Amino acid sequence: MAKEYHYQPYRTKGKHNLKYFLLALAAIVVIGAYIVHSRKDKNPAADAGLPKPMDQKAQKVDAQNPNLRDNVQVKPIDRPIPKPDDRMSSFPAGQTPPAQPAQPQQPVAQPPAQPAQPGVMPAMTNTSPEAAALVDQAMKEETAGKLIVARDKYNSVLAMPLSPQVRDAVKDRLTALSIKWLFAPQLLPDDTMTEAYKVGPGDKIEKIAKSYKIPSELIMRVNAIKDARSLQAGKTLKIPKGPFHLKVYRSSFTLEVWQDNKVFVKRYKVGLGAEGKDTPTGTFRVKSNGKLIQPPWPNPETGKIIHPDDPLYPLGTRWIGLDGIDGAAKGRTGFGLHGTKEPESIGKRSSQGCIRLYNGEVQELYDLMTQGVSEVVIMD
Repeated sequence: MAKEYHYQPYRTKGKHNLKYFLLALAAIVVIGAYIVHSRKDKNPAADAGLPKPMDQKAQKVDAQNPNLRDNVQVKPIDRPIPKPDDRMSSFPAGQTPPAQPAQPQQPVAQPPAQPAQPGVMPAMTNTSPEAAALVDQAMKEETAGKLIVARDKYNSVLAMPLSPQVRDAVKDRLTALSIKWLFAPQLLPDDTMTEAYKVGPGDKIEKIAKSYKIPSELIMRVNAIKDARSLQAGKTLKIPKGPFHLKVYRSSFTLEVWQDNKVFVKRYKVGLGAEGKDTPTGTFRVKSNGKLIQPPWPNPETGKIIHPDDPLYPLGTRWIGLDGIDGAAKGRTGFGLHGTKEPESIGKRSSQGCIRLYNGEVQELYDLMTQGVSEVVIMD
């Protein structure tokens, strides 16, 4: 009997080969990923976006040819380098910082700026109980942000019996406060030493300044005006009431600014006349047309005219000429307040009789003094 034939389809060897091929490909991908991951762990700079460290062979060649280092061009990094705080954890080794919740991307309201905290006052020895109590009240008002109340209380303390240390500390507080109540453009409530002025049509800063007995430069400084010609009608200005006067103490090399001889504003360190060229005591007045910016200086000893571009020019950035009107200063001329090219001379007797200040401070003083009005009292 003939063997019965049963039809069988061809074997599909291709399907089995494809299966083995895909398995092999998957294994290659896994192995490749492992190798790449291992290399990144060995070179963390790659993850941080930093340049890779130079290999030993390159370092050896570079050391043998130092000139090559000057010609290497480093390509700029495409993304910002993370800050150290972003790359380094403050947690001990082996510990993982807790996950931080996502922060909403919203602007955070900032609290209003608080006044600088008053410093610690020295012991209230040789100070009256009333003065000590008033100083304490002033410090509390300053901490609470009531700057004008604090200023007025500190100012009242200066008329009371105080130790030199407490008096200096009170003047330091008043000097710090002046930055906010006088030299800042904001008008503070209940301040009787400044007022608001609404600019009218045709108003000029010079005319406004003259009516308040202050320089136009002070109005521009306080209100951050760069060009007087830009003044516009309807604008409200903060105007300090003048005039401002000075007191100079030769024994301590200090100069004090007083507003209308009523309110202590601030003080500066100064340089004074050398031995035999003493800065005279008495009262001076700022000369009419006596405020100048780097005028030529005639040396009183040689008669030589020294110009501002000369290295020997001694007047710094400003000159405020004075006329003697009382005391030992009466009739004396040629004296003035000015800057200096020798900042180390501040606090010493080294000038030819004039009063020296740091250049930045004499510029501020220049903006406070009114020609023909402001007075300078010099005392021991």
